[in-house]
Amino acid sequence: MRATVMSNPFETLGLRPGFALDLPALERRQRELSRALHPDRFAGSSAAERRQALSRAMDVNQACRTLRDPLSRADAVLATIGAAPVGGEGERVTDPTLLMAMLEQREELDEVRRRGDRAALGSLKEKMKARERALIEELERAFEPLVEPNAAAPAGLDGVRRPLIELRYVRRYLDEVAVLEDEVG
Repeated sequence: MRATVMSNPFETLGLRPGFALDLPALERRQRELSRALHPDRFAGSSAAERRQALSRAMDVNQACRTLRDPLSRADAVLATIGAAPVGGEGERVTDPTLLMAMLEQREELDEVRRRGDRAALGSLKEKMKARERALIEELERAFEPLVEPNAAAPAGLDGVRRPLIELRYVRRYLDEVAVLEDEVG
């Protein structure tokens, strides 16, 4: 039976580990590997070789899904440097500024929900999307020194912790906005 835990997605795709990725290059790499592993290329091969190619193609697709998403990409980078994930379900947010901002955002969203105001919802969504983009840029800068050769990973995680925790919050918020968009119609 095939293991459900995937190996390092950067190794799977032959990419240098890092948070800042050229997403079009990632897509090109996936297409390139998918063509090389296409079942038609293994039609005359043994059953074991066909299964191995299929397994490898599935790993390539999973690696791409992992690296496309900034949160799972961050976890993959942390894993490559031997650090635990940051800001997961069990981790408590203790930054009072972030907690206050989260509370204010929730109150705004609840007010928009009560009013059923689609325009205000769109405005909140755009504001949060802009925050998401800013956090991703901040994470790109924060992760860069961690993936350099001979980097001291655990000491440098402080610069990653806050924006990653906030990005997790922003993503949950945007998920709620999407559900509310369906409700508001």
